[in-house]
Amino acid sequence: MNKHESQLQTATRLTHAGRKGKDHHGPVNPPLVRASTMLFPDCAALQEANGTRRVYARHATETTMALEQALCAAEGAAACMLTPSGLSAITTTLLALLKPGDHLLMVDTTYDPTRQFCEGLLKQNGISTSYYDPLIGAGISALMQPNTKVVFVESPGSLTFEVQDIPAIAAVAHAGGAVVVSDSTWATPIGWASFELGIDVSIHAATKYIVGHSDALMGAILTNEALQHRVRDTYKQLGMSIGGDDAALALRGLRTMAARLAVHRESAKVVARWLQSQPEVAEVLYPPMEGAAGHELWKRDFRPEYACGLMGAVFHRDVTKQQVAALIDRTRLFGIGFSWGGYESLILPTCPSNYRTINGEKWTAPMLRLHVGLEAVEDLLADLEVGFSALRTLPTMAQVA
Repeated sequence: MNKHESQLQTATRLTHAGRKGKDHHGPVNPPLVRASTMLFPDCAALQEANGTRRVYARHATETTMALEQALCAAEGAAACMLTPSGLSAITTTLLALLKPGDHLLMVDTTYDPTRQFCEGLLKQNGISTSYYDPLIGAGISALMQPNTKVVFVESPGSLTFEVQDIPAIAAVAHAGGAVVVSDSTWATPIGWASFELGIDVSIHAATKYIVGHSDALMGAILTNEALQHRVRDTYKQLGMSIGGDDAALALRGLRTMAARLAVHRESAKVVARWLQSQPEVAEVLYPPMEGAAGHELWKRDFRPEYACGLMGAVFHRDVTKQQVAALIDRTRLFGIGFSWGGYESLILPTCPSNYRTINGEKWTAPMLRLHVGLEAVEDLLADLEVGFSALRTLPTMAQVA
Protein backbone atom coordinates (compact mmCIF):
# COMPACT_ATOMS: atom_id res chain seq x y z
CA MET A 1 0.00 0.00 0.00
CA ASN A 2 1.52 3.32 -1.06
CA LYS A 3 1.43 6.53 0.99
CA HIS A 4 -1.48 7.96 -0.96
CA GLU A 5 -3.60 4.82 -0.47
CA SER A 6 -2.86 4.72 3.26
CA GLN A 7 -4.42 8.17 3.66
CA LEU A 8 -7.70 7.17 2.02
CA GLN A 9 -10.79 5.94 3.84
CA THR A 10 -11.48 2.20 3.64
CA ALA A 11 -14.37 2.38 1.18
CA THR A 12 -12.28 4.59 -1.13
CA ARG A 13 -9.32 2.19 -1.03
CA LEU A 14 -11.60 -0.72 -1.93
CA THR A 15 -12.92 1.24 -4.90
CA HIS A 16 -9.56 2.36 -6.31
CA ALA A 17 -6.85 -0.11 -5.21
CA GLY A 18 -5.44 -2.31 -7.96
CA ARG A 19 -6.55 0.13 -10.66
CA LYS A 20 -4.30 2.50 -12.57
CA GLY A 21 -6.14 5.74 -11.83
CA LYS A 22 -6.16 8.70 -14.18
CA ASP A 23 -3.12 7.56 -16.12
CA HIS A 24 -5.23 4.71 -17.47
CA HIS A 25 -7.28 5.22 -20.63
CA GLY A 26 -9.90 2.57 -21.19
CA PRO A 27 -12.15 0.26 -19.13
CA VAL A 28 -12.77 0.93 -15.43
CA ASN A 29 -11.84 -2.59 -14.41
CA PRO A 30 -8.46 -4.27 -14.87
CA PRO A 31 -8.53 -6.56 -17.91
CA LEU A 32 -9.66 -10.13 -17.50
CA VAL A 33 -6.67 -12.20 -18.58
CA ARG A 34 -7.26 -15.85 -19.38
CA ALA A 35 -3.82 -17.26 -20.00
CA SER A 36 -1.33 -20.02 -19.37
CA THR A 37 1.59 -19.26 -21.70
CA MET A 38 3.30 -15.90 -21.87
CA LEU A 39 5.07 -15.11 -25.16
CA PHE A 40 8.19 -12.99 -25.57
CA PRO A 41 9.36 -11.10 -28.69
CA ASP A 42 12.94 -12.33 -28.46
CA CYS A 43 15.46 -14.18 -26.29
CA ALA A 44 16.59 -10.96 -24.62
CA ALA A 45 13.05 -10.28 -23.40
CA LEU A 46 12.71 -13.88 -22.19
CA GLN A 47 15.98 -13.59 -20.29
CA GLU A 48 14.90 -10.29 -18.74
CA ALA A 49 11.60 -11.79 -17.57
CA ASN A 50 13.18 -14.98 -16.22
CA GLY A 51 12.96 -15.06 -12.46
CA THR A 52 10.07 -12.60 -12.31
CA ARG A 53 6.40 -13.37 -11.78
CA ARG A 54 5.57 -12.34 -15.35
CA VAL A 55 7.21 -15.33 -17.00
CA TYR A 56 4.25 -17.71 -16.65
CA ALA A 57 0.56 -17.16 -15.89
CA ARG A 58 0.61 -19.51 -12.90
CA HIS A 59 2.70 -16.88 -11.13
CA ALA A 60 0.77 -13.77 -12.14
CA THR A 61 -1.42 -12.04 -14.69
CA GLU A 62 -2.67 -8.47 -14.81
CA THR A 63 -5.94 -9.66 -13.27
CA THR A 64 -4.48 -11.61 -10.36
CA MET A 65 -1.93 -8.92 -9.60
CA ALA A 66 -4.66 -6.28 -9.49
CA LEU A 67 -6.54 -8.37 -6.92
CA GLU A 68 -3.38 -8.92 -4.86
CA GLN A 69 -2.66 -5.20 -4.82
CA ALA A 70 -6.23 -4.36 -3.84
CA LEU A 71 -6.24 -6.84 -0.95
CA CYS A 72 -2.89 -5.57 0.31
CA ALA A 73 -4.25 -2.04 0.27
CA ALA A 74 -7.41 -3.12 2.08
CA GLU A 75 -5.63 -4.82 4.99
CA GLY A 76 -2.25 -3.10 5.03
CA ALA A 77 -0.27 -6.19 4.04
CA ALA A 78 3.16 -6.33 2.41
CA ALA A 79 2.26 -9.19 0.08
CA CYS A 80 -0.69 -11.29 -1.04
CA MET A 81 -0.88 -14.80 -2.47
CA LEU A 82 -4.09 -16.18 -3.96
CA THR A 83 -5.07 -19.85 -3.64
CA PRO A 84 -7.95 -22.01 -4.91
CA SER A 85 -9.75 -22.09 -1.53
CA GLY A 86 -9.62 -20.81 2.02
CA LEU A 87 -8.40 -24.18 3.25
CA SER A 88 -5.54 -24.22 0.74
CA ALA A 89 -4.50 -20.79 2.01
CA ILE A 90 -4.30 -22.22 5.54
CA THR A 91 -2.45 -25.39 4.58
CA THR A 92 0.02 -23.54 2.36
CA THR A 93 0.84 -21.10 5.16
CA LEU A 94 1.34 -23.78 7.79
CA LEU A 95 3.55 -25.84 5.48
CA ALA A 96 5.61 -22.71 4.80
CA LEU A 97 6.15 -21.89 8.47
CA LEU A 98 6.54 -25.34 10.05
CA LYS A 99 9.03 -28.17 9.59
CA PRO A 100 9.43 -31.64 11.16
CA GLY A 101 10.05 -31.32 14.89
CA ASP A 102 8.16 -28.03 15.22
CA HIS A 103 5.19 -27.42 17.49
CA LEU A 104 1.97 -25.60 16.57
CA LEU A 105 -0.41 -23.99 19.07
CA MET A 106 -3.84 -24.14 17.45
CA VAL A 107 -6.96 -22.44 18.83
CA ASP A 108 -9.52 -25.08 19.79
CA THR A 109 -12.29 -23.24 17.95
CA THR A 110 -10.59 -23.48 14.59
CA TYR A 111 -12.39 -24.40 11.38
CA ASP A 112 -12.68 -28.18 11.46
CA PRO A 113 -10.84 -28.89 8.17
CA THR A 114 -7.88 -27.01 9.68
CA ARG A 115 -7.97 -29.42 12.62
CA GLN A 116 -8.08 -32.36 10.22
CA PHE A 117 -4.99 -31.03 8.47
CA CYS A 118 -3.16 -30.74 11.80
CA GLU A 119 -4.09 -34.28 12.77
CA GLY A 120 -3.37 -35.61 9.29
CA LEU A 121 -0.61 -34.26 7.09
CA LEU A 122 1.17 -32.19 9.75
CA LYS A 123 1.28 -35.10 12.19
CA GLN A 124 2.48 -37.44 9.43
CA ASN A 125 5.36 -35.05 8.84
CA GLY A 126 6.47 -34.87 12.46
CA ILE A 127 4.79 -31.58 13.37
CA SER A 128 2.93 -31.67 16.68
CA THR A 129 -0.19 -29.66 17.51
CA SER A 130 -1.60 -28.61 20.88
CA TYR A 131 -5.05 -27.04 21.15
CA TYR A 132 -5.71 -24.15 23.48
CA ASP A 133 -8.75 -22.42 24.97
CA PRO A 134 -9.62 -19.41 22.78
CA LEU A 135 -10.09 -17.24 25.88
CA ILE A 136 -6.66 -18.01 27.34
CA GLY A 137 -5.14 -14.61 26.48
CA ALA A 138 -1.66 -14.06 27.90
CA GLY A 139 -2.03 -17.35 29.77
CA ILE A 140 -0.92 -19.03 26.56
CA SER A 141 2.62 -18.51 27.85
CA ALA A 142 2.18 -21.70 29.90
CA LEU A 143 1.68 -23.68 26.69
CA MET A 144 4.62 -22.32 24.73
CA GLN A 145 7.37 -24.85 24.08
CA PRO A 146 10.93 -24.24 22.89
CA ASN A 147 9.92 -25.59 19.47
CA THR A 148 6.62 -23.65 19.20
CA LYS A 149 6.94 -21.86 15.86
CA VAL A 150 3.35 -20.86 15.07
CA VAL A 151 0.43 -19.70 17.20
CA PHE A 152 -2.79 -19.90 15.19
CA VAL A 153 -5.77 -17.72 16.09
CA GLU A 154 -9.33 -17.46 14.79
CA SER A 155 -11.42 -14.66 16.22
CA PRO A 156 -14.35 -14.91 16.52
CA GLY A 157 -14.08 -18.68 16.75
CA SER A 158 -15.72 -21.06 14.32
CA LEU A 159 -19.33 -21.90 15.29
CA THR A 160 -19.06 -20.56 18.86
CA PHE A 161 -17.74 -17.03 18.16
CA GLU A 162 -15.31 -16.53 21.05
CA VAL A 163 -13.34 -13.29 20.70
CA GLN A 164 -9.64 -13.74 21.41
CA ASP A 165 -7.28 -11.25 23.03
CA ILE A 166 -5.05 -11.10 19.97
CA PRO A 167 -2.55 -8.46 21.22
CA ALA A 168 -1.91 -10.43 24.43
CA ILE A 169 -1.47 -13.71 22.56
CA ALA A 170 0.75 -12.09 19.93
CA ALA A 171 3.01 -10.53 22.55
CA VAL A 172 3.61 -13.94 24.16
CA ALA A 173 4.10 -15.68 20.80
CA HIS A 174 6.63 -13.15 19.57
CA ALA A 175 8.53 -13.19 22.86
CA GLY A 176 8.83 -16.96 22.43
CA GLY A 177 10.08 -16.74 18.85
CA ALA A 178 6.82 -17.83 17.24
CA VAL A 179 4.76 -16.13 14.55
CA VAL A 180 1.02 -15.48 14.69
CA VAL A 181 -1.22 -16.75 11.90
CA SER A 182 -4.89 -15.79 11.80
CA ASP A 183 -7.93 -17.13 10.04
CA SER A 184 -9.43 -13.67 9.55
CA THR A 185 -12.37 -14.63 7.36
CA TRP A 186 -15.05 -13.36 9.77
CA ALA A 187 -13.25 -10.04 10.18
CA THR A 188 -12.73 -9.58 6.42
CA PRO A 189 -9.70 -7.55 5.27
CA ILE A 190 -11.33 -4.34 6.53
CA GLY A 191 -12.92 -5.46 9.80
CA TRP A 192 -9.82 -5.03 11.93
CA ALA A 193 -6.22 -3.80 11.70
CA SER A 194 -4.79 -7.31 11.79
CA PHE A 195 -1.11 -6.45 11.46
CA GLU A 196 -1.34 -3.68 14.05
CA LEU A 197 -2.82 -6.20 16.50
CA GLY A 198 0.28 -8.40 16.14
CA ILE A 199 -0.78 -10.84 13.44
CA ASP A 200 2.01 -11.82 11.02
CA VAL A 201 -0.03 -13.71 8.41
CA SER A 202 -3.72 -13.03 7.86
CA ILE A 203 -5.65 -15.67 5.93
CA HIS A 204 -9.05 -15.34 4.29
CA ALA A 205 -11.51 -17.67 2.68
CA ALA A 206 -12.05 -15.12 -0.08
CA THR A 207 -14.96 -17.34 -1.11
CA LYS A 208 -16.93 -15.52 1.60
CA TYR A 209 -17.25 -11.72 1.78
CA ILE A 210 -14.47 -10.84 -0.66
CA VAL A 211 -16.11 -12.62 -3.59
CA GLY A 212 -19.46 -11.97 -1.94
CA HIS A 213 -21.75 -13.59 -4.50
CA SER A 214 -21.38 -17.35 -3.84
CA ASP A 215 -19.94 -18.00 -7.28
CA ALA A 216 -16.20 -18.58 -6.80
CA LEU A 217 -13.89 -20.47 -4.46
CA MET A 218 -10.70 -18.69 -3.39
CA GLY A 219 -8.23 -18.16 -0.56
CA ALA A 220 -5.95 -15.24 0.19
CA ILE A 221 -2.73 -15.20 2.22
CA LEU A 222 -1.72 -11.72 3.38
CA THR A 223 1.70 -11.40 5.03
CA ASN A 224 3.92 -8.86 6.69
CA GLU A 225 7.26 -7.89 5.13
CA ALA A 226 9.31 -10.33 7.18
CA LEU A 227 7.47 -13.47 6.08
CA GLN A 228 6.44 -12.75 2.52
CA HIS A 229 9.35 -14.49 0.77
CA ARG A 230 9.22 -17.54 3.02
CA VAL A 231 5.51 -18.05 2.38
CA ARG A 232 5.79 -17.31 -1.33
CA ASP A 233 8.56 -19.89 -1.79
CA THR A 234 6.29 -22.65 -0.47
CA TYR A 235 3.33 -21.23 -2.39
CA LYS A 236 5.31 -21.51 -5.64
CA GLN A 237 6.62 -25.00 -4.87
CA LEU A 238 3.07 -26.23 -4.24
CA GLY A 239 1.99 -24.84 -7.59
CA MET A 240 -0.74 -22.65 -6.14
CA SER A 241 -2.59 -20.32 -8.49
CA ILE A 242 -6.03 -19.10 -9.46
CA GLY A 243 -7.59 -18.35 -12.83
CA GLY A 244 -8.37 -14.95 -14.27
CA ASP A 245 -12.14 -15.43 -14.16
CA ASP A 246 -12.17 -16.06 -10.42
CA ALA A 247 -9.83 -13.14 -9.81
CA ALA A 248 -12.15 -10.86 -11.77
CA LEU A 249 -15.13 -12.05 -9.73
CA ALA A 250 -13.25 -11.35 -6.51
CA LEU A 251 -12.25 -7.88 -7.69
CA ARG A 252 -15.88 -7.15 -8.49
CA GLY A 253 -16.92 -8.32 -5.04
CA LEU A 254 -14.18 -6.41 -3.25
CA ARG A 255 -15.30 -3.09 -4.73
CA THR A 256 -18.67 -3.30 -2.97
CA MET A 257 -17.64 -5.13 0.20
CA ALA A 258 -17.82 -2.10 2.50
CA ALA A 259 -21.30 -1.23 1.25
CA ARG A 260 -22.49 -4.81 1.55
CA LEU A 261 -21.12 -5.20 5.06
CA ALA A 262 -23.10 -2.18 6.18
CA VAL A 263 -26.32 -4.01 5.26
CA HIS A 264 -25.15 -7.35 6.69
CA ARG A 265 -24.20 -5.58 9.93
CA GLU A 266 -27.43 -3.69 10.48
CA SER A 267 -29.68 -6.60 9.55
CA ALA A 268 -27.64 -9.02 11.67
CA LYS A 269 -28.07 -6.82 14.74
CA VAL A 270 -31.84 -6.81 14.26
CA VAL A 271 -31.96 -10.58 13.75
CA ALA A 272 -29.69 -11.18 16.76
CA ARG A 273 -31.92 -9.11 19.05
CA TRP A 274 -35.02 -10.86 17.71
CA LEU A 275 -33.51 -14.28 18.34
CA GLN A 276 -32.53 -13.22 21.84
CA SER A 277 -36.19 -12.45 22.58
CA GLN A 278 -37.39 -15.95 21.67
CA PRO A 279 -38.12 -18.09 24.76
CA GLU A 280 -36.47 -21.19 23.27
CA VAL A 281 -33.14 -19.41 22.73
CA ALA A 282 -30.67 -19.48 25.62
CA GLU A 283 -27.95 -17.35 24.01
CA VAL A 284 -27.16 -15.53 20.80
CA LEU A 285 -23.50 -15.70 19.75
CA TYR A 286 -22.86 -12.43 17.95
CA PRO A 287 -20.04 -10.34 19.45
CA PRO A 288 -21.12 -7.05 17.79
CA MET A 289 -24.37 -7.17 19.80
CA GLU A 290 -24.30 -5.21 23.05
CA GLY A 291 -24.20 -7.63 25.98
CA ALA A 292 -23.11 -10.63 23.91
CA ALA A 293 -20.14 -12.71 25.02
CA GLY A 294 -16.91 -11.10 23.85
CA HIS A 295 -18.53 -7.78 22.97
CA GLU A 296 -16.13 -5.54 24.91
CA LEU A 297 -13.05 -7.20 23.46
CA TRP A 298 -14.59 -7.13 20.00
CA LYS A 299 -15.34 -3.41 20.37
CA ARG A 300 -11.71 -2.80 21.36
CA ASP A 301 -10.06 -4.66 18.47
CA PHE A 302 -12.55 -4.64 15.59
CA ARG A 303 -13.96 -1.89 13.41
CA PRO A 304 -17.65 -1.80 14.35
CA GLU A 305 -18.75 -0.33 11.02
CA TYR A 306 -17.57 -3.48 9.23
CA ALA A 307 -19.14 -6.22 11.33
CA CYS A 308 -20.39 -9.12 9.24
CA GLY A 309 -23.60 -11.13 9.26
CA LEU A 310 -22.54 -14.51 10.70
CA MET A 311 -23.81 -15.57 14.13
CA GLY A 312 -24.87 -18.52 16.24
CA ALA A 313 -27.86 -19.30 18.44
CA VAL A 314 -27.89 -21.74 21.38
CA PHE A 315 -31.21 -23.28 22.39
CA HIS A 316 -32.23 -24.32 25.87
CA ARG A 317 -31.43 -27.97 26.46
CA ASP A 318 -35.11 -28.89 26.52
CA VAL A 319 -35.33 -28.17 22.78
CA THR A 320 -34.91 -31.28 20.62
CA LYS A 321 -32.97 -31.73 17.40
CA GLN A 322 -36.28 -32.55 15.71
CA GLN A 323 -37.64 -29.15 16.70
CA VAL A 324 -34.55 -27.41 15.32
CA ALA A 325 -34.85 -29.37 12.07
CA ALA A 326 -38.51 -28.34 11.78
CA LEU A 327 -37.52 -24.70 12.21
CA ILE A 328 -34.87 -24.93 9.52
CA ASP A 329 -37.05 -26.88 7.09
CA ARG A 330 -39.93 -24.39 7.27
CA THR A 331 -37.86 -21.31 6.46
CA ARG A 332 -37.89 -20.27 2.82
CA LEU A 333 -35.51 -17.32 2.61
CA PHE A 334 -32.74 -18.92 4.66
CA GLY A 335 -31.00 -21.46 2.45
CA ILE A 336 -29.67 -24.66 4.00
CA GLY A 337 -26.03 -24.80 3.04
CA PHE A 338 -22.41 -24.47 4.07
CA SER A 339 -20.16 -21.51 3.38
CA TRP A 340 -21.43 -17.97 4.02
CA GLY A 341 -20.54 -14.40 3.17
CA GLY A 342 -22.61 -14.23 0.00
CA TYR A 343 -25.60 -11.99 -0.57
CA GLU A 344 -28.01 -14.72 0.57
CA SER A 345 -29.11 -15.74 4.06
CA LEU A 346 -28.22 -19.24 5.26
CA ILE A 347 -29.07 -21.47 8.21
CA LEU A 348 -27.57 -24.72 9.53
CA PRO A 349 -27.80 -26.90 12.65
CA THR A 350 -24.43 -27.15 14.38
CA CYS A 351 -22.85 -29.36 17.02
CA PRO A 352 -19.54 -27.75 18.04
CA SER A 353 -18.82 -30.38 20.69
CA ASN A 354 -17.90 -32.76 17.85
CA TYR A 355 -15.01 -30.46 16.90
CA ARG A 356 -13.52 -29.53 20.25
CA THR A 357 -10.69 -30.83 22.40
CA ILE A 358 -11.34 -28.32 25.20
CA ASN A 359 -14.71 -27.40 26.78
CA GLY A 360 -16.68 -29.52 24.32
CA GLU A 361 -19.29 -30.25 26.98
CA LYS A 362 -20.22 -26.56 26.97
CA TRP A 363 -21.63 -26.87 23.46
CA THR A 364 -23.88 -29.91 23.57
CA ALA A 365 -27.23 -28.08 23.44
CA PRO A 366 -28.93 -27.75 20.03
CA MET A 367 -27.49 -24.85 18.05
CA LEU A 368 -27.92 -22.92 14.82
CA ARG A 369 -25.50 -20.99 12.64
CA LEU A 370 -27.10 -18.19 10.66
CA HIS A 371 -25.74 -15.95 7.97
CA VAL A 372 -27.85 -12.81 7.58
CA GLY A 373 -27.78 -11.75 3.95
CA LEU A 374 -28.92 -8.71 1.99
CA GLU A 375 -32.65 -9.44 1.96
CA ALA A 376 -35.02 -6.99 3.65
CA VAL A 377 -34.69 -7.72 7.36
CA GLU A 378 -38.47 -7.57 7.83
CA ASP A 379 -38.81 -10.50 5.45
CA LEU A 380 -36.10 -12.44 7.26
CA LEU A 381 -37.82 -11.97 10.61
CA ALA A 382 -41.13 -13.11 9.15
CA ASP A 383 -39.39 -16.18 7.74
CA LEU A 384 -37.83 -16.98 11.10
CA GLU A 385 -41.20 -16.52 12.78
CA VAL A 386 -42.63 -19.22 10.51
CA GLY A 387 -39.70 -21.46 11.43
CA PHE A 388 -40.15 -20.95 15.17
CA SER A 389 -43.86 -21.61 14.82
CA ALA A 390 -43.01 -24.97 13.26
CA LEU A 391 -40.57 -25.67 16.11
CA ARG A 392 -43.35 -25.04 18.64
CA THR A 393 -45.68 -27.59 17.06
CA LEU A 394 -43.34 -30.42 18.18
CA PRO A 395 -42.90 -31.59 21.75
CA THR A 396 -39.90 -30.61 23.87
CA MET A 397 -37.82 -33.21 25.71
CA ALA A 398 -39.84 -32.68 28.86
CA GLN A 399 -43.12 -33.16 27.01
CA VAL A 400 -41.84 -36.34 25.36
CA ALA A 401 -40.76 -37.72 28.73
